[in-house]
Amino acid sequence: MSDEKKKGTAASAMPTAMAPPGLINKEDIPQVLPILPLRNSVFFPGGVLPLAVGRQKTIALIKDAVRDDQVIGVVTQRRAEEEDPGASDLYTMGTVARIVKLLKMGEDNYSLVVQGLARFRVMELVQEAPYLKARVDAVEDKTSSENVEVEALGINLKKLAREVIELMPELPAAATELVESITHPGHLADLIAANVDVPIEEKQAVLETVDLKARMKLVLELLNRKREILKLSNKIDSAVKGEMSKTQREYYLRQQLKAIKEELGEMGEEEEELDELQERLKKAALPPEVEKVAQKELNRLKTIPAASSEYTVARTYLDWIADLPWSKISEDNLDIENARQQLDKDHFGIKKVKKRILEYLAVRKLKNDMRGPILCLVGPPGVGKTSLGQSVAKATGRKFVRLSLGGVRDEAEIRGHRRTYVGALPGRFIQSMKKAGTKNPVMMLDEIDKLGADFRGDPSAALLEVLDPEQNSTFSDHYLDVAFDLSKVMFVATANQLDPIPGPLRDRMEIIELTGYTFEEKQAIARIHLVPKQLKEHGLNGDHIEVQDDALLILTTSYTREAGVRNLERRIADICRAVAVEVAGGKLDKQTINSERVKEILGPEMFYSEVAERTEVPGVATGLAWTAAGGDLLFIEATKMAGKGGMTLTGQLGDVMKESATAALSYLRSKAEALGIPSNFLEKTDLHLHFPAGSIPKDGPSAGVTILTALTSLLTGIRVRHDTAMTGEATLRGLVLPVGGIKEKVLAAHRAGIKRVILPERCRKDLIDVPDQAKNELEFIFATHMDEVLKAALETSPFKEGAAIPATTTDTPPAEVRA
Repeated sequence: MSDEKKKGTAASAMPTAMAPPGLINKEDIPQVLPILPLRNSVFFPGGVLPLAVGRQKTIALIKDAVRDDQVIGVVTQRRAEEEDPGASDLYTMGTVARIVKLLKMGEDNYSLVVQGLARFRVMELVQEAPYLKARVDAVEDKTSSENVEVEALGINLKKLAREVIELMPELPAAATELVESITHPGHLADLIAANVDVPIEEKQAVLETVDLKARMKLVLELLNRKREILKLSNKIDSAVKGEMSKTQREYYLRQQLKAIKEELGEMGEEEEELDELQERLKKAALPPEVEKVAQKELNRLKTIPAASSEYTVARTYLDWIADLPWSKISEDNLDIENARQQLDKDHFGIKKVKKRILEYLAVRKLKNDMRGPILCLVGPPGVGKTSLGQSVAKATGRKFVRLSLGGVRDEAEIRGHRRTYVGALPGRFIQSMKKAGTKNPVMMLDEIDKLGADFRGDPSAALLEVLDPEQNSTFSDHYLDVAFDLSKVMFVATANQLDPIPGPLRDRMEIIELTGYTFEEKQAIARIHLVPKQLKEHGLNGDHIEVQDDALLILTTSYTREAGVRNLERRIADICRAVAVEVAGGKLDKQTINSERVKEILGPEMFYSEVAERTEVPGVATGLAWTAAGGDLLFIEATKMAGKGGMTLTGQLGDVMKESATAALSYLRSKAEALGIPSNFLEKTDLHLHFPAGSIPKDGPSAGVTILTALTSLLTGIRVRHDTAMTGEATLRGLVLPVGGIKEKVLAAHRAGIKRVILPERCRKDLIDVPDQAKNELEFIFATHMDEVLKAALETSPFKEGAAIPATTTDTPPAEVRA
């Protein structure tokens, strides 16, 4: 058992029985009483209360009290959760009680009935074990019960009590008779306080009020508040029942009114809307299973009152069903030559993508039921990935819709919300299909590599079904809850990088890589597309401005250095704005924009070739790196100083690049004699390798040959050729292994004015993707061994005359120079 408490639940449903007061004289109350702590209840004089006892201290008290036939003190605890209350945990006013009945319910479990006799005040605790004992002072009522005001208060108490009992039908009829039978006013006040449902603190306040008039007024206030609460509760209950009856009555009347209007041919606005909705559903040519669901929902909608919130939910759902293109398909323009001309008109270069689109159209022309392809265009910013989707739509004659997936973190954005949620909507794919109005649009999924994931789910996982040709014919949206066919959609996704895209999602798409443009390609794009576009946007035409080729050349070489053309377009816009200011000021002469005028408008050149300046001293080599924005040059600087043979690496490097530096140093030490370097060169020397642009993280194995070349240049004192850049992974045996991103790296070298590029022999095949112009203007050196790289990269051969140089492996050809 937990503690002493009222036994059973009946106490809350009917009044506690009360005995007449005056059962004990003040002189008969001992000065020291055993104290029984009471939880969750207040015990009044004259009351009879059943208790369940479980605490060991209380059991010991009960046994002694029954054995000695003595009275006990019942005091309420301040906090019910206190298991072992002390003096501070008990109220100071309690009730003297006599144990009327005691039953043993089990081991350490007793049930007893106590009768309240009189009030007492606790003066001090005199014993805590084996149970509480306290010195007490008996308390009597201060006001005479024969006072006229007391008599009036008693009449009011009985009147209020009768009203409260009438408002509580769960109380038995005998409760009124019990109240009427009590003549002593103090007894009446205690009876009502014991049975009224108020907090323990307020009941204790009644117990502690010794003045009879004050106690009766306090009980009168509590009873009056209880009556008002009961009245308000009954009023609310009646109003709710009345509202329910009114709603049911309105429903039946509406049904009757509807039947009457149908007979008279006078359908209301709501009925007309539902009939119109039914016609829309018929015209939508729904699949059989969807039509079955829609018809069932429509029949349910007709039985729902228009004022109900459920009506709005069902109506919105049916509107979505009716508006989706379940069977509407736009006719493809399968003219291959027309598509080729349209793609060439809108975009310069990007032959791979154009070739893939033309292949799709050719197959569609031969086989009409082909599923739409799922392409993923991967490349640096500004190369035309997003605008390509619109060109594809124009070439095929399809509708075009675009979804921006960058920053999407909620799975419901893809699959929609269930209709149980307030304000639920379908996912973005279903919304886009409604916007397109056809079953076979071109859908651009922009920035698919920038999807996020958090506690709301993983959108990339939800995309697996959408972008799987074997599954998307039965795509399930949580809001629709019926299958929708996405297999006819032509998906074109864009991304800057492949790495952030999860493997299963990447596997479902056909990856087409777009790389950066050469200078000549940028000039052609500017001449054909960018200049006319910016002239139109700035209110200019050919009568106001003429942009010459040398201006475009200096814009692409000295004012922008990027893989795409986004910044180039911004610079052209700067020139157009400068001309627009003069035209708006009244200068109407045609302005010729040449290289000198560009410098005048845009200021000093922003980029220049620093390769020659960097490599003026030994220990500096030019490498080639791949970034998400295209290829770039990577300068590696090496220096030496007095020390103890340590090597320091700086430039925010990853673990792989640090290991490449360690491997390069080990190979160099093994070749020291052949290179004319003292074998003990590290004994009193420290080396420092630095990779500039230290705020940018760098990693990967492709800088291995560049690191080794920089160290060799430093220790031999021979400078690296300023017109040469290189890439490749170097092993401890000196082999040159292939690396990726060859096209981006070669184009970066071409942009920077490099003339010679050293590549691994096994990367020879990757040059097929490099534009002919870059290949014709660069000299390529293919190497299989680091000794060949050193001979080609340094200004003079670093090897001593007659030094033994390891032969290249038999299965690879020797180094070759290709102009």
